[in-house]
Amino acid sequence: MRSFIVLTLSLALAGFVTARQTGGTLNIYAIDVEGGKATLVVSPSGESLLIDTGNVGEGAERDAARIMDAVEDAGLHQIDRLVTTHWHRDHIGAMALLAKRIPIREFIDHGPNVQPDPAVDAFLKSYPQLFAGATHTVARPGDRIAMAGLDVRIVASAGDVITTPLPGGGIRNSYCDTVTRPAPDAGENSQSIGIHIAFGRFRVLDPGDLSADKTFDLMCPNNPVGTVDLLLVPHHGQPGSNSPVLIHAIEPRVAVMNNGTRKGGQPEVMKVLHTAPRLEDLWQLHFSLLSGQEYTVPGLFIANVVDQLQSSMPIAPEPTPPRGDALPENAIHNGRAFWIRISAREDGSMIVTNGRNGFSKTYGSSH
Repeated sequence: MRSFIVLTLSLALAGFVTARQTGGTLNIYAIDVEGGKATLVVSPSGESLLIDTGNVGEGAERDAARIMDAVEDAGLHQIDRLVTTHWHRDHIGAMALLAKRIPIREFIDHGPNVQPDPAVDAFLKSYPQLFAGATHTVARPGDRIAMAGLDVRIVASAGDVITTPLPGGGIRNSYCDTVTRPAPDAGENSQSIGIHIAFGRFRVLDPGDLSADKTFDLMCPNNPVGTVDLLLVPHHGQPGSNSPVLIHAIEPRVAVMNNGTRKGGQPEVMKVLHTAPRLEDLWQLHFSLLSGQEYTVPGLFIANVVDQLQSSMPIAPEPTPPRGDALPENAIHNGRAFWIRISAREDGSMIVTNGRNGFSKTYGSSH
């Protein structure tokens, strides 16, 4: 009898340890890289998927450190898969530095760069050296990324989109009826990898920086994605990629925007997000001067502010700075940064936590 009790207790403890290690939870870290992109996905089994690596230049060291902070918080010793959504400076910057700090087992991208840029072109010359001792995969729509317990699928890549609906998708998209296909985007945004993740009943969509024309191709005339619980807002919350054709059709319950102080969050985007049919809350990686008090969310839902705080925030949004203009000194903060962490369960419920103030909100299971 005593042996049976000891064995039962041992099995229970083993199960407790496993539960503590995995928690039956999918964790997603939206990492602040100052209006760039870096998202860390950690499966219940402990496998990892990093999507993009922040900015080039002076911001690369900063962003590598911020990514590593999330990696260490998740208890990881390697990155199993790194997806580079597209070859823009704010998505590739810390990759080489990160590869020196932690092993990366697989590098996934959409293929050749279609938008020449000196900084990107210089990086791509050395890129093969990064994956020389690892696996290199060129993603195509419909491909799966293997992660135990998750169904991770590529919905867009290299200018193409899925033609076969995902489970739960395929219904007619009425939001397509009043719009025409936007003009073609010849740049890298049109090549962006879009990722859909299913964990039981929980669904998340990360469209990367997918351009408006490719978003239209993905979502019209039918919605192949269905509805989602979490949307990682495309293109940093900038106009074009955030139309009702996508945002309203997929009906996210929670949206997380990887914007910057003066990048993303413009009024036209905020109107689309705030009027999404099922949306309960929008969370932002940054306070946005482009929103002003008129359109911003409460501070509880904003992870990062600026180094030099203003005495008051103007009600009216600031105009969007011309592309390529240097940002004011207080537009980017290089001090401590905070992530937004989403902890999801198979029933579709999730807890979203603001790393700056510790505020958490629980969202119930999917229906």
